[in-house]
Amino acid sequence: MEAKRELTSVDIAALASELRGYTDAFVDKAYLYGDDLVRLKLRHPERGRTELLIEVGETKRAHLADQDHVPEAPERPPDFARKLRSRIGGASLAGVEQYEFDRILTLEFDRPDESTTVVVELFGEGNVAVLDATGEVTACLETVRLKSRTVVPGAQYEYPTSRLNPLQLNYDGFAARMDESDTDLVRTLATLLNFGGLYGEELCTRAGVEKTRSIADATEDDYEAIFAAVQDLKETLSAGRFDPRLYREDDRPVDVTPFPLEERAGLDAEAFDSFNAALDEYFWTLERETDRTPDRPDFEAQIAKQERIIDQQEGAIERFEEEAEAEREMAELLYARYDLVDEILRTVRSAREDHGWDEIADRLDTGREEGIEAAETVTAVHPERGTVSIQLDGFEIEVDPSEGVERNADRLYQEAKRIEEKREGALEAIEDTREELAALERRRNEWEREPAEEEPEAESEAIDWLSTPSVPVRQTEQWYDRFRWFHTSDGFLVIGGRNADQNEELVKKYLEPGDRFFHTQAHGAPATILKATGPSEAAREVEFPDSTLEQAAQFAVTYSSVWKDGHFSGDAYMVEPDQVTKTPEPGEYVEKGSFVIRGDRAYYNDTPVGCAVGIRCEPDTRVIGGPPAAIEPRAETSLRVEPGEFAQADVAKRVYREFRDRFADTAFVRKIASPDEIGKFLPPGGSRIVE
Repeated sequence: MEAKRELTSVDIAALASELRGYTDAFVDKAYLYGDDLVRLKLRHPERGRTELLIEVGETKRAHLADQDHVPEAPERPPDFARKLRSRIGGASLAGVEQYEFDRILTLEFDRPDESTTVVVELFGEGNVAVLDATGEVTACLETVRLKSRTVVPGAQYEYPTSRLNPLQLNYDGFAARMDESDTDLVRTLATLLNFGGLYGEELCTRAGVEKTRSIADATEDDYEAIFAAVQDLKETLSAGRFDPRLYREDDRPVDVTPFPLEERAGLDAEAFDSFNAALDEYFWTLERETDRTPDRPDFEAQIAKQERIIDQQEGAIERFEEEAEAEREMAELLYARYDLVDEILRTVRSAREDHGWDEIADRLDTGREEGIEAAETVTAVHPERGTVSIQLDGFEIEVDPSEGVERNADRLYQEAKRIEEKREGALEAIEDTREELAALERRRNEWEREPAEEEPEAESEAIDWLSTPSVPVRQTEQWYDRFRWFHTSDGFLVIGGRNADQNEELVKKYLEPGDRFFHTQAHGAPATILKATGPSEAAREVEFPDSTLEQAAQFAVTYSSVWKDGHFSGDAYMVEPDQVTKTPEPGEYVEKGSFVIRGDRAYYNDTPVGCAVGIRCEPDTRVIGGPPAAIEPRAETSLRVEPGEFAQADVAKRVYREFRDRFADTAFVRKIASPDEIGKFLPPGGSRIVE
């Protein structure tokens, strides 16, 4: 039989019961391995240190783990792990629940400054979502944009549609649900009653009824016997009376359950003191068994998953476009029928001074019978919201009588704008998904090119892109491409303005709490922002490494008038976002692209200028440029430039020719690294290539 790789609803009910015994445990650290395994390092006042593993990939599990069964901590935490740490680091585990009877586990964490809920979805594609006290998603492993639900940072978390909880039914409800079926007993229990195949069979076996008996032939005695077995299962789960078993077939682990099952009586079984211990041993053993016989990754399934996600995202984008257009059309209809809408609003507003909503509704009914256009236009009143709905050219529009036509139309325009912003977020998300799809297709192609007998270490050898006769072009647009930008050697994004307009835009739109603002003592410098988070993420504090701060300061100096004036160093300073303002002192004036800095500054004196331009081939193909320490490790090949006598356009052409000579695929260089593209990364003023 196939080894179990996902927990059942019964498993999760038992797991939640045991995990409640670890409430008050403190979170020391959170880790993420790959894109689907989360590890929480816990410390309980009485039980000591323990580890909670959560996996939501091909294998879906959650359980406490032995210290020897957890992987080594990754050197640098990914973004999700950093966000999770910022929310629950130092927090205590306050509660553990199973959502309904679904394969969803919720973990509540409390800290003096905030409360956090971690929702673990152990079904479908799997997911882990981190919610704040209001239920808003602050981070998630996978973004979900479906017609039925949305899980995306910045939005309210939406649980999937609730399934029937069979443990909450009385006998009459149980029997009525069974009677709805047109199949046999076991399949009815598995599907309509949500027990799943294994426990559907187990309940029939415990009840002593024939599994394949059709519902039409089932007797009341059959129903009563099965219901008694369900109640016994409910009592076992509620009381926490577990006697866990790990089942093996031919010495291979194939199942793990919170209590012995008659359906597994023919297998070798090992008893455990706790269900968590049994789960830990089962999945650890299963993982080792899998590692001994590595198979080709199921690229097709992973690619199909990404393609499904892209289809869903494209549907969401199309839906957002339609919704935004509808909101604008409704706003324009209010203006197009201004006199009629104004009459309705004034009439209802006046009536509200002396009459209740029920009386207003009656008067509107009378007006419709008399053929009064304003009354005929009103289709419904909403006392709970103090609004009415009107019908205009096929649109039903809800308006607020306490406001005029203009305010009602403006609200619709604002809603259209909000929906368009969601569309922009969906466009960014679909680009990320397309990148993941391209990476999967690339890995599949590389796997299929490798000889079957190749030594394992050959898999990690880097591709020599300079010698590759045909380099695949993989380009994706990023929101920051139109600014000056680079990623520091520690992975943080730094952006700067190319002109006064962009300086204004960056500070107004992208400078968030937690970021750092850099500028130089010299005039003509870009407004430079070291980002702590992306534009769609919640602002948070980050401890930036010194190397990142120094590279951001070098970037600010390099792209300032210091370079243009032929100097090789300059002074820069750093401040917090709240120190940057456009409000001048009395009698002073602040030019476009300039700002007033108030408070103390952290100075970076005699910061050397430094610029390298290179071509990156992984994970995408593009020109990159900025401080050499950040650019050179990421580029397949690069060149350094320094202040010199040649015009920017001439240097860009020289760099282009040098890159073209270095790559065997000269067409690739022409496609992605034209002189114009290279010029975007060169500092203003004269330069020369460093030999």
